[in-house]
Amino acid sequence: MQKIKSLFVLLVALIAFTPVMVAAAEKIAVIDFAGAIFASDAAQQRAKDASEGSDFVALKAKYEGSAADFQALAKEAESKRLTWSQEQAADHQKKMEYAKADAELAGRKIQAEQKQLQQKIMQDLGPIAQQALQEVIAEEGVTILLRAESVMIASPESNLTAKVADRLNQKTK
Repeated sequence: MQKIKSLFVLLVALIAFTPVMVAAAEKIAVIDFAGAIFASDAAQQRAKDASEGSDFVALKAKYEGSAADFQALAKEAESKRLTWSQEQAADHQKKMEYAKADAELAGRKIQAEQKQLQQKIMQDLGPIAQQALQEVIAEEGVTILLRAESVMIASPESNLTAKVADRLNQKTK
């Protein structure tokens, strides 16, 4: 009977620790794939070039000008509204709404330009980054790869984002 109990305890212990032993044999890593791409020198240069382009600069100036106009009109309304007639107040309110709408439109255009640039960078650099990721996975002996945003805690050594970005830099030079 004692042998059966000890055999049963040994069997339970083996079953309980098998997942731990299997996990120890696996190398788990995490990656922020988009982060690796956007951290690369090529993506940074494209973003810089786009932000210095004449169209983007003009759009940003339009946004800043409209936002400044709205703030100036709001400040003027605050200081003078008690002296205005209803018609003057309505006209001023209309000017403020136009300035606000202009600023919002320019802001949406800026966001659309940035999103389009991000998509273009992902489209252009994605295949090269995928190749870089495969090489880093092979070199590191990774058997399980998880998205960084899916993991609550990961040691810096298990994060391949910087290594993939460095490899991408080497491939795009």
